[in-house]
Amino acid sequence: MQIETPPTERTTPKPEGERRGLVIVHTGDGKGKSTAAFGLALRAHGRGKPVKIYQFMKVPSARFGEHRMFEQLGIPIEGLGDGFSWKSKDLDHSAQLARDGWEKAKASILSGEHFMVTLDEITYPLIYGWLPLDDVLITLRTRPKEVHVVLTGRRCPPELIELADTVTEMTLIKHAFKAGVPAQRGIED
Repeated sequence: MQIETPPTERTTPKPEGERRGLVIVHTGDGKGKSTAAFGLALRAHGRGKPVKIYQFMKVPSARFGEHRMFEQLGIPIEGLGDGFSWKSKDLDHSAQLARDGWEKAKASILSGEHFMVTLDEITYPLIYGWLPLDDVLITLRTRPKEVHVVLTGRRCPPELIELADTVTEMTLIKHAFKAGVPAQRGIED
């Protein structure tokens, strides 16, 4: 490891633009996309801002760690799907759940009632062709200017990346799963 001298002066100019709602994307094959989005939701909630989280691939009855904590904090989180696609008994039904869920999420975004709306794992129903990408793009472009939208999931469509204000790609370097360690409570759920 190389030791660096900490900077003693700001090296970038201070932005002077208008504050506005952002489209933020967390994508890539690395771990932490949803976790980063939930961190933003917690930060906004901590500032007294109304937040709504939609999870496109989770069942409405899910009780993962984030659901338990958000419930205690009063942050609404809603599962819109029926779980992993490979566990689905009816992919047409899974697709319909995604479409119905998108209509709920779209209404939340366009209502302007929330400071932040999180669309967790939305890239999957997009890349499976279950949701119309154009409708998502139009909604993001026409949303009230103060509404922040956070989108997560692998293989984010390039059109969403182009539209977004901030995009972070989580890069997989190493994962315990590849060494045979199964998912664990409190880490993956």
